[in-house]
Amino acid sequence: MLKKLGNGLLHLIYPRTCASCGNILLNNEKVLCLSCYAELPRTRFHNNPENEVARLFWGRVLLRNATSFIFFNKDSNYRKILHELKYKDQRQVGHEMGRLFGLELRDTPFSQADMIIPVPLHPAKQRKRGYNQSELIADGVSQVLNIPVRNNLITRKMKTATQTRKNRFDRWLNVKDTFQVQDIASLNNSHILLVDDVITTGATIEACAGSILATCQVSVSVISLAYTKLQ
Repeated sequence: MLKKLGNGLLHLIYPRTCASCGNILLNNEKVLCLSCYAELPRTRFHNNPENEVARLFWGRVLLRNATSFIFFNKDSNYRKILHELKYKDQRQVGHEMGRLFGLELRDTPFSQADMIIPVPLHPAKQRKRGYNQSELIADGVSQVLNIPVRNNLITRKMKTATQTRKNRFDRWLNVKDTFQVQDIASLNNSHILLVDDVITTGATIEACAGSILATCQVSVSVISLAYTKLQ
């Protein structure tokens, strides 16, 4: 009772707001208001094995399945979700969006993975930010699918420049040879669910999944919170 009272007073002083529209959340709402949740620009790509995200990787890296939760573009109100997650220390956004994504992935091939691996950040970048946003998404997915998250099996060897203003080829060059498998024995003979925050050209996923597949006897599926086309 005291905890609920304390939380109520805290929310009066610092009201919780929707990560998309900014409206004050009701007590039963988390991260998104009901209206923004209902209007999420879901891709529903998990229902189609030959979806747009999966086709990005054809001829580049052999994936078992690939999908993204929502469409993302610079003019959408929903772009604020990723901004809050990556730059505003709103960690609950990553976890809750991952949980919502996990609800859609139940009873799909993605739910049959043996482990979830978030795409790692370089240690220096993670120290500066304080967290890896892909880990937060992975934790939310894990809560629903009951698949363990393994954070230290893949590492990022080099600190790379931001991908934001790069074209497709430059993005690939920027992350090529960036990732390294740390524990081959733990990965062998498993189905890995690789998690990223945003897929644009797929260069980061190609580099990360490619390193895993070149080193281990595994199959890899890929999910991301958002998918955006390179303009």
